[in-house]
Amino acid sequence: MPEALALDREGLLAWGCRERRDLPWRRTRDPWAVLVSEVMLQQTQVARVVPRYESFLRRFPSASGCAAAPLGDVIDEWRGLGYNRRAVNLHRSALVVVAEHGGHLPDDLDALLRLPGVGPYTARAVLAFAHERPVGVLDTNVGRVLARQAGRSLRPSEAQRTADGLVPENDTWAWNQAMLDLGATVCTAAAPGCDRCPVRGSCSWRSAGLPAPDPATGSAAVAGPQSPFDGSDRQGRGRLVDALRVSSLARRELAAAAGWPEAPERAERAAAGLVADGLAVWDGERLRLPRHPVDVAAP
Repeated sequence: MPEALALDREGLLAWGCRERRDLPWRRTRDPWAVLVSEVMLQQTQVARVVPRYESFLRRFPSASGCAAAPLGDVIDEWRGLGYNRRAVNLHRSALVVVAEHGGHLPDDLDALLRLPGVGPYTARAVLAFAHERPVGVLDTNVGRVLARQAGRSLRPSEAQRTADGLVPENDTWAWNQAMLDLGATVCTAAAPGCDRCPVRGSCSWRSAGLPAPDPATGSAAVAGPQSPFDGSDRQGRGRLVDALRVSSLARRELAAAAGWPEAPERAERAAAGLVADGLAVWDGERLRLPRHPVDVAAP
């Protein structure tokens, strides 16, 4: 491990124990519940996820329960979270888990990575938080911490090796939670709270006086700025899905439902995208959520 990343593990673990956010998915080691939380947290703020997570698990407490439900029901339960394609991937993952793993999420990295919509971060999160395997969970918050500690941008493989190498073998769950909280609440993208940071003594960027550019910018796993939402195709797609949660839509209703009353062609393209992504199906001349087994494409 590079000397600059020789973090005070005991200090960070002690800080994490004191400052750990009380989040519902931290009260379970159930792999399905962990997977649900991690998929929901992709590009969605914690405050929006908490109520939807608890509601979702009441309705779909297991992979088997999710797989047995119509995809449209899963999309219904995803309301308020955005990026609705994640609901499709979660349902497809549940189908694979039932078909290939007897209804139990695999505890193998390669098998997890083969699940629809599960990438390196989510797979490692399941291993670390459900099975307490000594793997580093590398999201945008952790990536920011690592880059600033190193004082430079990190390549993806380098960042993952560094995250893995830092994990104490016997405290993988607590360590990864502490790293996530550190990046989310102290080592933030804007106005980092360096004076409150438990590992400020090893931070190369702080030692150098926080010079521009921020080494986290463009570093592995660190998300860049999102494109504007207002007026975007993503906004129109979301409006269509919200409308479909209530009832099916005739073609003539698409433009108004998408919020583009003067652009019916744009609404048609958005509807076509929903169908291609598995979020909707045409039933004659009406667009609706997929409610029947025949509507669901194989994963």
